[in-house]
Amino acid sequence: MAIIARFDLAKIGSMRLLRGLYNCPEQLFTEGCVATIGNFDGVHLGHQAIIKRLTSRAKELTLPSVVVLFEPHAQEFFRPEQAPARLFKLTDKIQALAELGVDYVLCLRFAKELANLSAQDFVGRVLNQHLHVHHLFIGDDFRFGHQRKGDFELLKSYDFVVEANHSVTAELEGEETRISSSQVRALLEQNQFVSAGKVLGKSFRLNGKVAHGDKQGRLIGVPTANIALKRRKSPLKGVYAVKVYGLGTKTLLGVANIGRKPTLKDSSERLEVHLFDFDGDIYGHRIQVEPIAKIRDEKKFESVDILITQIQQDIATAKTILNTEITTN
Repeated sequence: MAIIARFDLAKIGSMRLLRGLYNCPEQLFTEGCVATIGNFDGVHLGHQAIIKRLTSRAKELTLPSVVVLFEPHAQEFFRPEQAPARLFKLTDKIQALAELGVDYVLCLRFAKELANLSAQDFVGRVLNQHLHVHHLFIGDDFRFGHQRKGDFELLKSYDFVVEANHSVTAELEGEETRISSSQVRALLEQNQFVSAGKVLGKSFRLNGKVAHGDKQGRLIGVPTANIALKRRKSPLKGVYAVKVYGLGTKTLLGVANIGRKPTLKDSSERLEVHLFDFDGDIYGHRIQVEPIAKIRDEKKFESVDILITQIQQDIATAKTILNTEITTN
């Protein structure tokens, strides 16, 4: 079956990543584990509260903590065009869970065979046979299995402890609001980056390795660092004033375009960053790009010359925004 296909095994800090049930032998958790299941997109404050409860309970029982993820997300499998934008790509999510002290992440490939697995078979094969779950944290609205027939009540009928995850709220614009990944996406779409950072517990950043691009930016006098988004849909689109981290101890400033560059007829969606006052070779470096303010939407210009003029205006606008932001902070 697809869910037991062979994947790579990795270790991130002290956490182990188990990619598929093939890398999760039944004898690994013979003493049991404390587990939770979910997408954990963004690993926001609500997720962090769940993970804190998970790791705390695991320590009390002297059992390992396990987070079960699905890749791709179920919505990306069933309705790829309507699936929500991803806040985190898989590697970002796994790194965040490792930093929170999770012992294991079991990543199951969401494909046809897993989608067709009944709720009872999922519990039997994954939770009982392989994980030997002792204590399970789950949302009381969580649905799983073929046709989403599995729910909290079904899980309570098994011989492990099932506990509901509590909602977490944050104060935004004077109101207590339930934290969710959807809320973070909405805040980013509305360019409310400070509020999004409050919900996430830290500023939102797009991370990735700088790769060789088509050199179009250099040809028009605006060299850029190219980063693959590695998501079906980005939560950000357009031109932004940004801060860039990961290239030494100094925070760098720049302007970023997230999209398909319609004037230059690029078909792939990517993140491109032009760094101010920087001329180093950064190919292969991993950087983090933090949006500070949106300048404009991406658009197609009538000519490359008009595009170049607009880019120069974008650079000037970004410098003004970032200098003001630095001065006020």
